[in-house]
Amino acid sequence: MRHLILSISLATLCMSFKPIDKTPNKTQKLKADADNGGITLPKGFGALVVSEGVGKARHIAVSEKGDIYVRLSKLKDGKGTIILKDTNGDGKADETKGFGNFVGTGIAIGNGYLYASSDSSVSRYPMKNGIPDESKPETIVTGLELYGEHGTKSLALDDKGHLYVTFGAPSNACQEKNRVKGSKGMMPCPILDWHGGVWQFDANKKNQKHADGFRYATGIRNIVGITWNKEQGELYAMQHGRDQLTTLYPEMYNAEQSAELPSEEFLLLKKGSDFGWPYCYHDRFQNKKILAPEYGGDTKTQGVCEGKDKPIMAFPAHWAPNALMFYTGNQFPAKYKNGAFICFHGSWNRAPLKQGGYFVAFVPFGKDGKPSGDYEVFAEGFAGGAEIKSANDAKARPMGLAQGTDGSIYITDSVKGKVWRVIYQ
Repeated sequence: MRHLILSISLATLCMSFKPIDKTPNKTQKLKADADNGGITLPKGFGALVVSEGVGKARHIAVSEKGDIYVRLSKLKDGKGTIILKDTNGDGKADETKGFGNFVGTGIAIGNGYLYASSDSSVSRYPMKNGIPDESKPETIVTGLELYGEHGTKSLALDDKGHLYVTFGAPSNACQEKNRVKGSKGMMPCPILDWHGGVWQFDANKKNQKHADGFRYATGIRNIVGITWNKEQGELYAMQHGRDQLTTLYPEMYNAEQSAELPSEEFLLLKKGSDFGWPYCYHDRFQNKKILAPEYGGDTKTQGVCEGKDKPIMAFPAHWAPNALMFYTGNQFPAKYKNGAFICFHGSWNRAPLKQGGYFVAFVPFGKDGKPSGDYEVFAEGFAGGAEIKSANDAKARPMGLAQGTDGSIYITDSVKGKVWRVIYQ
């Protein structure tokens, strides 16, 4: 009887403990490519190429399932979004599918939907089991004006049911004749009525027009990178500064000054913010908003610009910041927590100086929602070669950023649509 009781007790004890599952999870299985996909990263980081090329990639989003959605600026096989799936957990896309029949830049997943923008509208698709239902599209914003210069519509979602859409200015400096030497700036600038800022919409209301939105922030020439910071509960964006100071005003600016001015601006967007475009530009050397020459500026005078909102950080001119993301994951070291990553697409007009950008920067943030230190280069080598003479020479140009559920970071390229996944090893 004692032996029987002992046998039953041992059997019960064995049944109460499950065997240890030694199968590695997806993050543990990931292995960086030997050359990190051709890019250079800080010590301890590695990268693997998820896809060698999906087309003319723009912004990117990653679902909770780990599926990757890449917006395109040119249709590929009749589709404007590419879905990349990794079915075996090695980090490489082994299943590719097209989605939607319109091109554009903006994409975001939230509120149970996938949102995607064209240059004239914003649509959304309900997510079911982590997959968007293409058969049930809903038009959220429609009938937006189409224009060639700064016409892309980036977007962001907050946690309060709002959708933010960028409206770039179809102009360099609101001149009577755009980019023409001697043409004066229009005062007031009529473009600001409907462009040159960020508009807030109801993220759940269908068929809204531009007029149904609220002008959340103004005085911004062009935004491509925009995001909602959940930690701070605030909207942040990157501004592309104006061009052609020496071309239009050679008596005031030499070629080197025009290559360095104005700043590319990191903006904290508050309700009612006004950053001064086109009347003002930011000079990072003086750390001031300066009156634009089209409006009587002389490179020093501030005038009406003294009261305009300033950036929280300024970068060299013409680097073209095209994506912004705050890191909320736990995979990377603690210094990266809640800091900002920025994709600089790269310049075309910094001659006679070297072209700049073509890298991903990291900016540390403090608890006050502002940078706590200078930026540092996080990922570089996208363009290839020691020096890029022209943007057309670049093998790759970093364009989009997204964070995976495991804390990895995804980066897209606009040349061929290469997609990298950065991991901490």
